[in-house]
Amino acid sequence: MSIPHAEQHLSSRSNWLRAAVMGANDGIVSTAALVVGVTAASSTRDPVVVAAIAGLIAGAASMAVGEYVSVAAAKDAQQADLQLEMRELEQDPGGELRELAAIYEARGVTPETALAVARELHEVDALAAHAQDELGITDALSARPLEAGIASAASFAVGGSVPLLAVLFAPFGSILYSVGIATTIALLILGVLSAMAGGAQRSRAVGRILIGGVLAMLVTFGGSALFGA
Repeated sequence: MSIPHAEQHLSSRSNWLRAAVMGANDGIVSTAALVVGVTAASSTRDPVVVAAIAGLIAGAASMAVGEYVSVAAAKDAQQADLQLEMRELEQDPGGELRELAAIYEARGVTPETALAVARELHEVDALAAHAQDELGITDALSARPLEAGIASAASFAVGGSVPLLAVLFAPFGSILYSVGIATTIALLILGVLSAMAGGAQRSRAVGRILIGGVLAMLVTFGGSALFGA
């Protein structure tokens, strides 16, 4: 007897994909905006290079800590819900059984079948059944702070290296143009990759990433140029 093929759904990537896309986008945009702003107020390359490197390092560290803390808070909330559900199962198993059966009835299952399914699941692993069908907590979608922090920091560093390399290798007089072109290309690539990884429409993913990044650089350049003047 052949074993049915287990489908790999794209939602299982949500833990690291969201953090990676956000980190890469932030790395590209924030480092490029910083470079553009400092270039607008500088007459030499050195301050621009120092600002880019400092921004990349600080940004990667900040993204790692921020993502870890935020996802850890979400994980704490999930654990608190699971603990509450565990206590309710201990105190009122019959009520929890009827509650689970009612969930299946609401999905269109007959009351008899719903109760039978709920009873069988309670016998196997009641907490897992309530976690998935009542709380919406599954293994694929559970919060993973360390994974999110690493993905966010690594992707920020990769994204931030794009404008940094443009600063290092472009003539000083053309830094703004070089950073603008390199950043635009990087945002386009990020949009395509994020769409491929998440199964989204490419034009929509590219558009929202590109428009947001360009606007951020324009705002930073305008403000920094005015401040520098």
